[in-house]
Amino acid sequence: MKEVTVPDIGNYAGVEIIEIAVKPGSVVKKEDTLITLETEKATMDVPSPLEGVVREVKVKVGDKVSQGSLIVLIEENEQQAEVQATVQEEKVAPQPVVQVATTVAPSQPNAAPAIQTQTVTVPDTGGANEITVIEVAVKVGDDIAFDSTLITLESEKASMDIPSPYAGVVESVLVKVGDKVSMGTPIVVMKARMENAPASQPQASAEIPAPAKAPELAPSKAPTPAPVAAAVTMDASLAHAGPATRRLARELGVDLGKVAGSGHKNRILTTDIHTYVKTALQTLQQGGGGGGLAIEKAPEVDFSQFGAIEVKPLNRIKKWTAKNLHRNWVTIPHVTQFDEADIGELEQFRQENKQAADEMGVKLTPLIFIMKAVVSGLKAFPQFNASLAANGNDLVYKKYFHLGIAVDTPNGLVVPVVRDIDNKGLFEIAKELGEISAKAREGKLKPAEMTGSSMSISSLGGIGGTAFTPIINAPDVAILGVSKAQIKPIYMKDAFVPRKMLPLSLSYDHRVIDGAEAARFLVHVVEQLQDIRKLLL
Repeated sequence: MKEVTVPDIGNYAGVEIIEIAVKPGSVVKKEDTLITLETEKATMDVPSPLEGVVREVKVKVGDKVSQGSLIVLIEENEQQAEVQATVQEEKVAPQPVVQVATTVAPSQPNAAPAIQTQTVTVPDTGGANEITVIEVAVKVGDDIAFDSTLITLESEKASMDIPSPYAGVVESVLVKVGDKVSMGTPIVVMKARMENAPASQPQASAEIPAPAKAPELAPSKAPTPAPVAAAVTMDASLAHAGPATRRLARELGVDLGKVAGSGHKNRILTTDIHTYVKTALQTLQQGGGGGGLAIEKAPEVDFSQFGAIEVKPLNRIKKWTAKNLHRNWVTIPHVTQFDEADIGELEQFRQENKQAADEMGVKLTPLIFIMKAVVSGLKAFPQFNASLAANGNDLVYKKYFHLGIAVDTPNGLVVPVVRDIDNKGLFEIAKELGEISAKAREGKLKPAEMTGSSMSISSLGGIGGTAFTPIINAPDVAILGVSKAQIKPIYMKDAFVPRKMLPLSLSYDHRVIDGAEAARFLVHVVEQLQDIRKLLL
């Protein structure tokens, strides 16, 4: 019998199950969907890693699962079972694995402590490479306990502590702060006391399970609420917190340097973040915290007193979108610049090439040309292809050209990213945009497909309207809104002539971009659209 668990799903934890595709007795093939999960941004299917018969389903709709959570028990086909029988007996229950340089022999409960020299390496980091070491927590001669932090790494999205899979004495430290490491990079060499390692379980294993990151999800005791005033102040990057905690802090806009940790060695837990936010909100409601964004809460209204009503809960994507849009609108000083582009020649060129596009199975819409024009603008005005650093003092300039395209789906608004537009032709962009938009509407986008944009575009041209003020999709510093093109009388050469005009609305972050810069950027985009030959320059 094979236990099937949730595979690597990125940095997500506590993901909700919205569908179970199998039941006891179901015959499944490799890659058949077992369950469907829904994060705040997307849904994802969890496929079966093997062929066989489902004997037991261990989850139900609405359950929250993470990487390693048990899903189903599958009885493998006899041929597969014979091949994997020996390997299966040697495996322990699914846990994250820390790779080590030598094989650890199983220690018996009553055996004398075994001392072995072990080289501990960086475990699986979820595909991230060249991660920066921001803290080295041990030195030569330290006698450390099992699960003690060795080093702390920081990627673009999160920081993570690397724990020791052994108890013992550090003989040498092989990395230093600022080094770049990847999965398998040696960290320390130590004299390990094997009686405290997880290998002391009855089953032996050639790999040493890393401790589950349970401390920040299920603390052994309820933390004491930490008042805001009592919280320490330090550099947030030095705070002792795991990836999930740091991600939650970023989502809620909490400075980890001001949060008091209640975990082991003052580790900051997710519950500490919730306590901090709750205390801060209570302070604001009581009239304190004068420097905060104290917005009066809207009064609750009983709408049933006016007539019949129906209450429907928002789905997770719409709730997530609402939270992000509200945060972006409140924290980013928006200014919107408006202009129009004469797309008469562009439209003529598009119609001339429409048949060729249809034969290739792609749609050559005006949006494709707009994307190329925006990338031209990003090259001419690099401050638009940038993001404000978290410290508020630095501007991060991007050397890539990826555009987020807002897509309206049955489940809500999502923004998939089309990458490397500067290196692609019109037909190739049209093909990729069609594919990723289809995935968005089908709810099959992966989280990685919705990150990394240089700037975003929101096009309502297919619906209507003359102008609107799009909300910036942080950490971008600008977004271009596109409304419906219409024929207008334009004064040209002493006469009014009918021209097809496309309304454009550019919202930008006034902390980064000045009004004059925004006007020049939008004029540049308009010029590219009015004379598409410039897109070739």
